[in-house]
Amino acid sequence: MEEETSRDTYKTIAKASAESLFKDRGSKFIGQAHPVKSEAQVEEVLAALHQQHNKASHICYAWQLGKNYEQYRANDDGEPNNSAGQPIYGQLQSFEVTDTLVTVIRYYGGTNLGVGGLIQAYKTAAQLALETSKIIVKTITEELQLNFEYALLHTVMRIIKEEQLDIAHQKMELSCEVSVSVRKNDLERIQERFDAVFGIKTTIL
Repeated sequence: MEEETSRDTYKTIAKASAESLFKDRGSKFIGQAHPVKSEAQVEEVLAALHQQHNKASHICYAWQLGKNYEQYRANDDGEPNNSAGQPIYGQLQSFEVTDTLVTVIRYYGGTNLGVGGLIQAYKTAAQLALETSKIIVKTITEELQLNFEYALLHTVMRIIKEEQLDIAHQKMELSCEVSVSVRKNDLERIQERFDAVFGIKTTIL
């Protein structure tokens, strides 16, 4: 993965994946990837799965949240330590996706797989779930607020057009206020460009 400072994009999934099935010695492992934006959403998905699969032996999962991949958690749900949640989390890292929950539901088949077998099974089910997901790349943007007198409107709009910026909000009166979405890695350069015009005050929101 790229360095934190230089990354201004992140990967996530467009929608929930189809359920993918992996079998090993009678046990069934059902993997699925879900787009999530918060821990509350994670809990909602898990609650629905527990209701839907109330006869499952285990519902193990891992999730990663945040544009900078800063929040994550893995859960073994009663399987031996680090035999389920960590291998699932490893696939989230491998596919470099965030704002994503991967669940693997196990129906026990009567034969113990051992820790090595479990690690392989949960890893494979998670991998299959992410392979069937539509992974998309999103750009990290910051919002830059511009305050200026109406006389400078033409200049401001020219820079916005040249830099192909999206206007998030605007208030046009004698004193104008315009907020633009700026790609994270371009923020410093574009802010300096506006700051170079006398009479424009810039604020990063």
